[in-house]
Amino acid sequence: MTRFSGEKVLMRIFLGESDRVGHRPLYEALVELFKAEGFAGATVLRGVAGFGAHSVFHTDKILRLSLDLPMIVEVVEGEEKIDALLPRIEEMMNGGMITLERTTVIRYTHKS
Repeated sequence: MTRFSGEKVLMRIFLGESDRVGHRPLYEALVELFKAEGFAGATVLRGVAGFGAHSVFHTDKILRLSLDLPMIVEVVEGEEKIDALLPRIEEMMNGGMITLERTTVIRYTHKS
């Protein structure tokens, strides 16, 4: 494996749990896309509460079970790989938000 450190880009994709690509959850399709494209890794985070562009509040509280909790897909990768994949990612999304920020990778390893 080549050394993965130094200046990279952190991409966060904010979406809803019910967002789909065809019949598949969007977050699963995105993670599979990143793996297929050789990204260093991807993480999906599930929020307990949030709201987006429509200001609809989503929560995991028992009194109001939401079927559309907030989700965040995060990847850290080189700028060129992210820029090349952004049009495909945007095609898959019907809503949500994508943010990019510069970051420095200090360590990226796995246990043997």
